[in-house]
Amino acid sequence: MINTSPIVETHNLSKSYGGMNRVHQVNLSVEKGQIFGFLGPNGAGKTTTLKMLLGLIKPSEGTVKVFGKDLTTHRPAILSQTGSLIESPSYYGHLTGLENMKVMQRLRNVPSKNIDEALKIVRLENQKHKQADQYSLGMKQRLGIAMALLAFPNLLVLDEPTNGLDPAGIGEIRELIKSLPGQYGITVLLSSHLLSEIEQIATSVGIISDGKLLFQGTMQSLQANNQATIRFQTSEPAKAEKLLLTHGYMPQVHGNQLILKYLRDEEVSKLNKALVEQSIPVTRIEEHKKSLEDIFLDLTGKERSL
Repeated sequence: MINTSPIVETHNLSKSYGGMNRVHQVNLSVEKGQIFGFLGPNGAGKTTTLKMLLGLIKPSEGTVKVFGKDLTTHRPAILSQTGSLIESPSYYGHLTGLENMKVMQRLRNVPSKNIDEALKIVRLENQKHKQADQYSLGMKQRLGIAMALLAFPNLLVLDEPTNGLDPAGIGEIRELIKSLPGQYGITVLLSSHLLSEIEQIATSVGIISDGKLLFQGTMQSLQANNQATIRFQTSEPAKAEKLLLTHGYMPQVHGNQLILKYLRDEEVSKLNKALVEQSIPVTRIEEHKKSLEDIFLDLTGKERSL
């Protein structure tokens, strides 16, 4: 098997301002072809981390490798294969969408056919002769993404790409991002404070809070952290526990609830019958599964967004 190094790799990446750690010893690993969702509450250190990955700010400590190369020594080569949209799109308001793209094309030194292709991907080809000042918020955001796509980079870094968009705009950007790895071989690293957004778009996720990376892995592994349980509620938990033990089950007892690992419906029915036959009243049976939001809150101890 060919050993391919991650597209983005950081080691103990840290940034402090005035003695305060904004980002603390973050070890990120983004593999080729992933849509990596960088998730965390506002102020968690997401933008600071992304800026360090692009060399826009200098780390206080740690290293950044992109495409297997050290950012400090290979920054121009790395940036030539990278597209980014950090914070909000930059454009000349008095120029049209197309003119803005032409400016960027000259800066990036790429063929002019890339302009039409990038505008088509973000669905702005019919609005390209309109002044950028007259674009809606969603169109400005799409223009920013078109500029980031212009060189058809291997890596696209997007900071809160759906910020300030209406539901229709969010849906459009989401579908656009999801198509990039398959159609164009572009690896995407995007940040968001919205759990629902990352859940619908990302294949892998990193969760950051107060500058520390709390979780990193696939969406499936995040969801697998969350096995469903069955809870029996009874006014006689001690007697119920004894009976379940004789049936070979190992319940956890919390107050008047007995918590069991996930059971099939037939098993639930069988245990309920056994309890009732021994005159142990069952007042409630429920399946309990944490939502991804609960897992996120457990990890960060913070509300998901305000």
